[in-house]
Amino acid sequence: MIDRSANNSPSRKLDRLLIVRLGAMGDVIHALPAAAALRQCYPNATLGWLIEERWAELLCTLPMARCGARSEQRPLVDNVHTVNTRKWRSHLLSLETIEQVAAALSDVRSKNYQIALDFQGAAKSALFAAWAGADTVVGAMQPRENVASMFYGHRVMSRGAHVIEQNLSMAENVVGHSLPALIPTLPRDSGSEARVCEWLKERGIQNFVLMNPGTGWGAKRWPADRYGQMAKLFLGNRLRTVVNHGPGEEDLAQEVKMSGGATAELFCASISDLVALTRRARLFIGGDTGPLHLAAALQVPVLAIYGPTDPARTGPYGTRSMVLRSPTSITSRKRHRETEAGLLSISVRQAAEAAFALLGKSYA
Repeated sequence: MIDRSANNSPSRKLDRLLIVRLGAMGDVIHALPAAAALRQCYPNATLGWLIEERWAELLCTLPMARCGARSEQRPLVDNVHTVNTRKWRSHLLSLETIEQVAAALSDVRSKNYQIALDFQGAAKSALFAAWAGADTVVGAMQPRENVASMFYGHRVMSRGAHVIEQNLSMAENVVGHSLPALIPTLPRDSGSEARVCEWLKERGIQNFVLMNPGTGWGAKRWPADRYGQMAKLFLGNRLRTVVNHGPGEEDLAQEVKMSGGATAELFCASISDLVALTRRARLFIGGDTGPLHLAAALQVPVLAIYGPTDPARTGPYGTRSMVLRSPTSITSRKRHRETEAGLLSISVRQAAEAAFALLGKSYA
């Protein structure tokens, strides 16, 4: 029988702990400081992570072994367990899906975790945490989806304004004492480092600003032509611009390039390549999206341009940064396609002044 009381504390002596945060990029990155703190607290414990296949490179470079001794290719966790819910949902009852789900569950259950800590608070993450076979499943007192609490054996209050602080507070409830907000170490892939160095060298790029105009939904997206105007300003100050984009964002990236006088270079590659590129940027500019949080985790200065999401909760954390947000913006999680009105009120001049301040330059 699972004890679902909110006051039943899990064991403080941990040898095997599983983190459940399936995705997406920014959310996984927001869970990394808590994982790093748990690793520091329990240096010899087995730490696993259950994650969507498409985000696994945030924990382990490919094709690095997913389990075993830690290294710079997999610096934080001992075991990376992957699922592919997007693929499985599209062929839910197929024999292939059933076999893949069974194999994934067998893999994670074989590690005999004592605690599964669900940082996501969604029905699917809580279900996978329960299926992982841990002695206790820990989740938030008020999860993102209420149904998730059905699967928790222990519920904890999450404190703090920022989601990183909330994740840390959940981990603190597991260990029974305060934990530091550590800067996580991301995997380093030697092949990606070499490819990015060669890519920059071929284009004569040394000092550059990295822009990411795309966002998960349109309401968070600052207009592409304004990013392009910023690229023009940077070129006049001997700074090149690289525009990162994901699959399906080619037209958006091209619009940024053309509105900037075709001076920017477009970049679309793997997560490991993006990590390698971001490490080398002088400045990152973008909205509330995964690559922005990646830049913050890598200690790259960040200019964040926010609209309907609250920077107090999901703003850049742990790095030198400035956040531009209109006082007229209203926090909302509704995934509207059109750019939010408050975001449209942020001018190129405002963004340029903030960017040059972060670069240690004056803007006339």
